[in-house]
Parts: sequence; structure tokens; C-alpha cells
Amino acid sequence: MKVLHQGALAGAIAVGLISGMVGYAPPATAQAAKQIPMRDFFKNPQEAGHQISPDGKYLSWLAPYERRLNVFVKPIGGGEAKRVTSETARDIGGYFWKGDRILYVKDFGGDENFHVVSVNLKGEDLKDLTPGEKVRAQIVDSLVDDDRSIIVSHNKRDPKVFDVFRTNVSTAEEKLIAQNPGNITSWMTDHDGKLRVAGTTDGVNTTLLYREKEEDAFKPILTTNFKEGVQPLLFTFDNKQMVVGSNRGRDKTAIFEFDPVTAKEGKLIAEHAEVDMGNVGYSRKRKVLTNANYTTWKNERKFLDKEAEAMFKAVEAKLPGYEVAFVSANKAEDKYIVASFNDKTRGKRYLFDKATGKLDFIADISPWMPEGELADMKPISYKSRDGLTINGYLTLPKGVAAKNLKVVVNPHGGPWARDQWRFNPEVQFLANRGYAVFQMNFRGSTGYGRKFWEASFKQWGKTMQDDVTDGVQWLIKEGIADPKRVAIYGGSYGGYTALAGVAFTPDLYAAAVSYVGVSNLFTFMGTIPPYWKPFLEMLHEMVGHPEKDKELLASASPVMHADKIKTPLFIAQGAKDPRVNKAESDQMVEALKKRGVVVEYMVKDNEGHGFANEENRFDFYEAMEKFLAKHIKS
Repeated sequence: MKVLHQGALAGAIAVGLISGMVGYAPPATAQAAKQIPMRDFFKNPQEAGHQISPDGKYLSWLAPYERRLNVFVKPIGGGEAKRVTSETARDIGGYFWKGDRILYVKDFGGDENFHVVSVNLKGEDLKDLTPGEKVRAQIVDSLVDDDRSIIVSHNKRDPKVFDVFRTNVSTAEEKLIAQNPGNITSWMTDHDGKLRVAGTTDGVNTTLLYREKEEDAFKPILTTNFKEGVQPLLFTFDNKQMVVGSNRGRDKTAIFEFDPVTAKEGKLIAEHAEVDMGNVGYSRKRKVLTNANYTTWKNERKFLDKEAEAMFKAVEAKLPGYEVAFVSANKAEDKYIVASFNDKTRGKRYLFDKATGKLDFIADISPWMPEGELADMKPISYKSRDGLTINGYLTLPKGVAAKNLKVVVNPHGGPWARDQWRFNPEVQFLANRGYAVFQMNFRGSTGYGRKFWEASFKQWGKTMQDDVTDGVQWLIKEGIADPKRVAIYGGSYGGYTALAGVAFTPDLYAAAVSYVGVSNLFTFMGTIPPYWKPFLEMLHEMVGHPEKDKELLASASPVMHADKIKTPLFIAQGAKDPRVNKAESDQMVEALKKRGVVVEYMVKDNEGHGFANEENRFDFYEAMEKFLAKHIKS
């Protein structure tokens, strides 16, 4: 479950999808794919997270050690790889270089109370930079020009808010930069690492705060309703103005320069007529913006710098048939890590030398995955019953015609997020097992503009659910889906959608899987983590108020309609989930078992909002495969 933090609130919405192709059928003569072992889809990658050190002398990456992803380092010129970290409870999800040290984040059993940890390149002198039980930390600025310090925020003083500190990465000594008065939900530094921008919320209105110097007091410069606003992305390179995403007075978010003195948008940097603009890339060395990103049915970019465009196109030409991304660079910006990927592979990683144009292979992320046996993820679109265009994706089993298929409907989480064209191991696994996989960006999915986003407010289980139902009916009408062999599976809000699907349309689905899904909108909002509390009033406006909208929330809570459920159901839950509390799943299971409805229940005590540990993923997908095969006959 995602709650929009201030940065997202100010811009209201991110990037999205607007166009697509209606339907797709492979040649009837194509051969069906060979069955690939389940664990090949869901085991940890051979290597991932490749980076180049700031001085350009070392490569780093994540690779399994004792089943968990840990950081390894080796010299670029050759030499032995050395493991730097030794985490054995959970994978390291992210890390970065800091001088002669590696910094990474870790939580505990999926509780999302992330700590920042520092270790030297020998794997020694381990320091928890943000210690404390139930402390959640966030990196504000990695300070790329300072090898000794970072700027970090954490909620040790008050679980609901985050104070900001400059922290020494070797000694863990911290110095307070800004204490949160109680309503600040975001912070931003300038290019010199000075804390100069903050965002506040009163629940529904957001205010942008600014100061000329770090020693000055913050002053409010702009207040907007959370539905409309200005999202600071970075400062201009003279540190005087900002680059922002803004939807003030417009439906689609565009990129502008923004003057903090006048609090007005200035020069338009990038916009798209049909979708929201996302983030921007820039060269720290050359002090130029390089590109602005957006998403139609694929992620795309508008180049703002000829040198960056030429370099990108040169690399792209060397890797035909694949999407390309520059994922890491040294400070000199003459060596880069390049990622190649598409919808059928996690892809490969390369070292690119800008001076020579040479592209050297580094690693295949999952070399055991046979790209040629995997399925195409195709964009589709259909109309909702009230006339909205709903875009999404349809992945057909390889070599199978789009006719009378068994289908898994797979709504995304969020709900204020979106599905994208990419390699998705769940989708490919299900397609490999003979299911067509249907993903839709129902109303509220981000990227379509403000109007489409706002159309989801107080519509959980209502028109948002209708968008999913209408998509299933479209598949049936097109002859793609066998109406007797349609299942629904989703995680987080997608898990809620699965429960709502079998509660509110009990004859539509033959099986359902809810993965960390909400069942009761009253208890869900009553058990949110403390750092979501500043957004509670906004949640009431977007989902519903437990008192003012009592009838609405009751009508949209699947557990309160468990008497209508007759579809076989499989529920999976992490015991330490801070977003969707275990009680959400417990109460649904209890309600169904009282009525004798078939329900399978899997709980993992060392997991949170989704199963991160490899062995738990194996257990879940093995159980889901058997469950679907039992209830969705071939």
C-alpha cells in the first residue's frame, strides 16, 4: 500500500500510460513454450545492483551469500572480488558508495523500520548510523562531494515525524540540522548539500517552505490543496531557483523552472500532451539537465542535452532489441554502468567508456532464464462502463492463440501507482503455466493527469472495481477469456481488489489470491504506521472517513460481505506488515471459515508487506501454482 508523501502530493501524480493496442494474437503456428521451473522465476539474481565507485576504480554489485543479497566489490582493472557485507537475515535492497565505505539500508523482518548501515571495503568496522528500536531512517542527501558525511532523517524523537541530521559515516556521530515542528513531511538540499526546502501538510493542504541559507528560518512560500501542487525535484545549478514538477492550473504535470522568491513557475522545460512528466536526469559535472522522463505504454525520455542524447543513442545502437538505461557513473562522468532489458529478460549489465565508446560485458542478471521461451507483454485499452479509457497490458502464453484462454487478472497495488511494461517474474511465470495475464491501470493509476487520479477518490470497491470488472468483460467479449476459467490475483491494493472481486462479483471469478490485501477499510485506517498519521486526513478524503462515510466504507469492505463469497480463496500475509496489518487477513479467514468457504492461509512470521526472503517466495508461488491449477482447469 502506497501513501503519497509530500513530494508526490505536491506534484499530485507521477507518470502514466495513455495509448495502447487493442488485443494481440501470436501466429497460430507458433510453438508453445517449455515449462520453466518455478524457482527460476523467483530466486535471487546471479548479480544485480551494479555500481561504479566515484573514483572509477571499482565495480560493486549485489550477489547471494547465505541465500541473501550482499555487496561485493572488485577492481575494474582486474582482481579478485571481495564480499563487503554479511547480512544473513534479509537481502540488502539498496546501497551506495561513500569514499572508502559502503552504505546500505536494512530493516528487520519486513517491519520497514529501515536503518542506514556503514561498513568499510574490507567488510569491517560496521556501524549502524541510525540505531534504535522502531526507528525508521531515510537518506536526504548522500553528499557525493563529501566522503565523510551524509544527511539523513529519522523518527527516533517522535515516531510520527522525521528530524534531519548530518551524520559521520565512520563514527556515526550526528549533528542536528533541522528539528521537525510536527508537520514537515519532506526535505530537500541544494547542490552544496545545504538543507533549504521543506514541505508541510495539515492533512489536506501542502505548503512549500524555503530559506536562502541553512542558518535562516524556513518561510512558507506556497500553499496548495494536495490535489494540485509543485513538487521540487532539484535546484538549478546556481542554487538560486528550482526545477519542479507542477500541475498548477493544468491536468498533466509538466517540468518547469520555479522561482522561490515569487513562488511562480517560469521557463517550461518539458511537457507531454497525454501523460504526466516524471523526473529529470542531469550531469553534475557539466551542470546541465540531460533528460526528462515520462511513460506512455513504455518508459520514455525527452532529451534536453545533445551530448547526453548522442551518448545514449550510440549505446542503444549497440544493443538492438533492448531498452537501455545508464544506472551508475563515476564522478568524472567518463565511465558508466549500462543496463539492457526488455519484457522478457532482466537483462545484462555493461561497462561503458565514454572516451572510446567501448561497451564491455559485466554480467547477466538471471542467465538461467531462457528469453526465447518467455511471453510478449502487449499494451491494450478498453472503455469503462462510464466512458473512461482504461489502458493496461495483456501477456498471452507463448505460442497460444488469444482465444478462450484461462486468465489471471492481476490488478496493481498502490492504488495510486501503475503497471508498466517491464520484465515481471509473476507475469512470466503465470504465462509459462498457460494463463493469459491481464493487468489494467484502473482510474486512480498515476500518470494520466489529475482528473483521472481524482476519479478514484472514495471509489474503493466502486468505480475502481468496475474498471477491473469491465476489463474482464472486455476479455470475454473479445473471445480471449474463457468466462469459466478466470482467476484474480493481486498484492496490497491488488489484494483488496481480489477480495472485493469475489465479494462484489461472486460469479465472475473461479479462484482468487489475495497477497497482503486490505479486507476492512475501518481497521486498515486504524492501524496505519505512525509516520502515515500526518496524511490521515488526506486518506479520509481519498478513501473515506470512518464516521462521516461510515456506510460507504462498510459497503466497500470485503470482510463485511463475506457472506456473499463462494469463490475458493488463497490468502498470504506477512506477520510484521506495517501497512496492511495481519489482522486484515485474519478477520477475512475467520469470516470465511465460519461459513465453510474454501480458504487457504499462509503467514510468514519474518516478513512484512510482501515476501522478500527467497525461501518464502518459493513457498508462496508453489502454493499459488497448485491452488490455481486445482481451481482453474486446463
